[in-house]
Amino acid sequence: MQPTAQAPEGRKKMSHTSGNILLHMIFSTHGRLPLIKPDFRDDLFAYLGGIIREMHGTALIINGAADHVHMLIRIRPAHSADEITRIVKANSSGWVREKWDPKFAWQTGYGVFSVSESNVEVVTKYIAEQEEHHQKHSFQEEFVAFLKKNQRGLR
Repeated sequence: MQPTAQAPEGRKKMSHTSGNILLHMIFSTHGRLPLIKPDFRDDLFAYLGGIIREMHGTALIINGAADHVHMLIRIRPAHSADEITRIVKANSSGWVREKWDPKFAWQTGYGVFSVSESNVEVVTKYIAEQEEHHQKHSFQEEFVAFLKKNQRGLR
């Protein structure tokens, strides 16, 4: 049996798993109702970012409208998009119910789209301008457009 290789003094051993996974996640409130109220909206977005941070990810931007949220996040390869969304939605809905609205809930399902590093600035701008965007387009119109743009049909 060979001994385990040691990193030279003063240097760390390289990780065997690395990645740069950028995701644009979109999910809606239950029934697409306007449940995200102005009085807790900023706190909710900060809380969502805290959940991502606890999972050793980075929330680059989180924004949305009264009926849905957009998150541009950088995650570790150890976590799947499904796992992150499940944890984010479960923890945040419980937190909102406890602090502000006992009827708050997220809709089942979500959208997730990969983002290249070269498109981070464009996606960040898009997410930052959600309020203006939704003065012209509904969440449903927006989501269908995302599916078409990403060549995904409705299931």
